[in-house]
Amino acid sequence: MNDRLYSSLLNYNGCIMNASGALCMSKDELDKLNISESCAIVSKSCSLEPRNGNQEPRWYADIENGISINSMGLPNLGYNFYYQYFKNRDIQKPKLMSIAGTSMNEALDIFKLILNEYEFPNAILHDNIYLSDYPDNLFFEFNMSCPNIVGKPQIGYEFNYMNEYLNNIDTIINTFQKNSIFKNKIKYGIKLPPYFDVSHFNTASEIINKYNVSFVTCINSIGNGLIIDTASETVVIKPKEGLGGIGGKVIKSTALANVNMMRKLLRDDIHIIGCGGIETGEDIFQHILAGADAVQVGTCLVNEGINCFDRLNRELIQIMNQKGYQFKNDFKGKLKFL
Repeated sequence: MNDRLYSSLLNYNGCIMNASGALCMSKDELDKLNISESCAIVSKSCSLEPRNGNQEPRWYADIENGISINSMGLPNLGYNFYYQYFKNRDIQKPKLMSIAGTSMNEALDIFKLILNEYEFPNAILHDNIYLSDYPDNLFFEFNMSCPNIVGKPQIGYEFNYMNEYLNNIDTIINTFQKNSIFKNKIKYGIKLPPYFDVSHFNTASEIINKYNVSFVTCINSIGNGLIIDTASETVVIKPKEGLGGIGGKVIKSTALANVNMMRKLLRDDIHIIGCGGIETGEDIFQHILAGADAVQVGTCLVNEGINCFDRLNRELIQIMNQKGYQFKNDFKGKLKFL
């Protein structure tokens, strides 16, 4: 992956970013992330056209018990809003554009539209050589794990479909980069659902290892949980009769297992972004120990706001100092087994 991204992510006090979906939909939210202590900005997972998403209430958090549930339904301002924002704003930190769409074909169309817009209108002729303004710090995160679009399966559980999806992405990139000014610049990763069976880890990793994936994000929310309010005897969100993606502290052990298994099974050049259950610097330390290069924060960010990045960075540094670690690589992926 691009050195500029990893010069940031490998720094021990610069490995925390927002998860897609967490305070990253509007211009105001993205502007706040830009000036925050996050090491990167991840956009809201986008579709071709703007979407309102599911009916409200569609988000609920029980802070005391460290659990959240949501069924957002992919509300977003459309791919062109996020593309133009990343293209035109002065953003020095890495930018991850999250692409979902409501189908594989829609997501691939978004990807091609972005690449084509960079290829021609924004290349300038200098000494008979076309120089691109394609930013070195723009990356793509394909969301293959959204559990909250009614009637749509999670691609990350449909392994044949995931294989086809990745093959199509690589084909687009290879075709586009052939005789292109963007040779080896276009980098992408995928956001995975949680896996629970060893056979699923093996199958998913075998597929991913065949393609030019630069990073994987483990994990998205645990799909189709249910939270009940005892007082009212009702569910707490409206869509899908209360079913939604579970996040928060309660999913940390599942996230850590996915990070650790993927670190064992994926190629060494594929980086891991841990996501799930992060509320403290110790949680980040554990994700890195399990094999993560960086982490994303969702429920904690929504509950606390952008100041969480500064707090989490300080807490991570504190625990590293206590243990005598100077750099993240001193302990990354060095989990001990009994």
